[in-house]
Amino acid sequence: MSDDSKPGLRSQQWFGGKGPKGFVHRSWVRSRGVPGDHFDGRPVIGICNTWSELTPCNSHFRELAQHVREGILEAGGVPMEFPVTSPGETLTRPTAMLLRNLCSMDVEETLRANPIDGVVLMMGCDKTTPALLMGAASVNLPAIGVSAGPMLNGSWRGKPFGIRDAWHLGDDVRGGRATLADVEEAESCINRSHGVCNVMGTASTMAAIVEALGLSLPNNATIPAVDARRKVLARLTGRRIVEMVREGQTMDRVLTRQAFENAVRVNAAIGGSTNAVIHLTAVARRMEVPLDITDWDELARDIPTLLNIQPSGSYLMQDFHEAGGLPVIIRDLCEAGLLHGDAITATGKSLAENNAAARCLNPDVIWSVARPFKSHSGIAVLKGNLCPQGAVIKPSAADPRLLRHRGPAVVFADQEDLLTRVDDPALEITADSVMVLKNCGPRGFPGMPELGMMPIPAKLLAAGVKDIVRISDARMSGTSFGAVVLHVSPEAAAGGALAVVRDGDMIELDVAARRLDLLIPAAELEQRLADWHAPAPKAGRGYVKLYVDTVNQAHDGCDLDFLVGMTGSEVPANQH
Repeated sequence: MSDDSKPGLRSQQWFGGKGPKGFVHRSWVRSRGVPGDHFDGRPVIGICNTWSELTPCNSHFRELAQHVREGILEAGGVPMEFPVTSPGETLTRPTAMLLRNLCSMDVEETLRANPIDGVVLMMGCDKTTPALLMGAASVNLPAIGVSAGPMLNGSWRGKPFGIRDAWHLGDDVRGGRATLADVEEAESCINRSHGVCNVMGTASTMAAIVEALGLSLPNNATIPAVDARRKVLARLTGRRIVEMVREGQTMDRVLTRQAFENAVRVNAAIGGSTNAVIHLTAVARRMEVPLDITDWDELARDIPTLLNIQPSGSYLMQDFHEAGGLPVIIRDLCEAGLLHGDAITATGKSLAENNAAARCLNPDVIWSVARPFKSHSGIAVLKGNLCPQGAVIKPSAADPRLLRHRGPAVVFADQEDLLTRVDDPALEITADSVMVLKNCGPRGFPGMPELGMMPIPAKLLAAGVKDIVRISDARMSGTSFGAVVLHVSPEAAAGGALAVVRDGDMIELDVAARRLDLLIPAAELEQRLADWHAPAPKAGRGYVKLYVDTVNQAHDGCDLDFLVGMTGSEVPANQH
């Protein structure tokens, strides 16, 4: 072992040099059967793994991590795998969003506290991707992502079956057009393999954003989870992170303002999840890159939707990959001058270079800028007296006739009130009404659950109503659809105007004008807010109290206020 402690490698602060300086650190790691030359200036690469049987989307990560490990070893690095909190969308209660920031803290503190020179972020289910990006961004080491990949296409009764189809089936049961036996039969047909949802939900949206940011190898977003090519990608990612460490390519060299602008525009082109607004904003805040909610509208307003995939279209994620995947969309946008093609990526090449050879193999799945699938972008940002700090809607997934609408409010005080009354035959509601849900924001629920796509009342479903304007301070699943206004900010629990909406109040939505207004006199609104009293806090101890006391509003990314920004990788040395 050389006496040279290789000062360029962070891990050498632990392992470098002869004698007692590194004795304790080296000797304990040797208990795993590590050879001595692994301490002699080789980059130590963390494999940040969100594997968990409680997170089904990520349940194949044990095997996938082995392929990352092989790539690291092949490139001359030293792999060290570690677990972090794994908030799974399907099982976590009350909502996985509550644990996103906790996971980010886990990632940040683990990276900073340990002898790690670079990290491979293994992320899949919705909140694991932003959480790992946020935590790693605050430390700012070289980092690259490997996503879970989508599950195989579902198939039921001889037809493709995706999450959107499952939502429709649920409505059909409530509307008397399907039975519980149908649901039980479909249950085993939709999730046919490991991987994230097989539509452009939040998980695949965030994987696409990682690729658009340049923080992964090309095709990371769409290769199916069980496809052998994902294992190859994992192995190549392991090789590349070792090179990134040697090149000193830290996250701030990739996650520039240009990279974030590219991600916003790609999200519009794929009809991505509204959750991306909150998550990408939070990552930008950690990187100290300016990104405002209004940027989502200004940057993406003229970007057409190019992808015919559920919930905005018809196809599923496997079809997207087989049609050429995200590289086709990135190449087309670059050639049209709609992306910063010169943005540097984790490969060391530019975004345009990475995707120059992409070819569309099915133009009914992947359309083009010259011939778009839909002319309007995936997300619109609304302002008005009901949401002075912003709200979002996904026009590509809504009934076009409802994008300009005026109707009377039907108000639900919270989730319990909604579930109790929504199917009550006595509920006074018509297809022209506007459903309003309060107290489901980051502080009010707490944790901002995916309740924004409120169920259409059963009596309206029975009458053939398929969409209705819905407004809340909640989120909705990326697999959801409809004329749903989300992320109303400030939220009701923070004293926003949503808190004082009453049954019968007229509300006007005008997506083209980017407006959402409560049609009452300004003086009356001011008086209602003055008479409003904040609800009692939902938690008195533990992490949930910390969350409620410090969480930012939706337009600021719902991060904890004291986590915003970069702290870096320096940590005081111990006394060994």
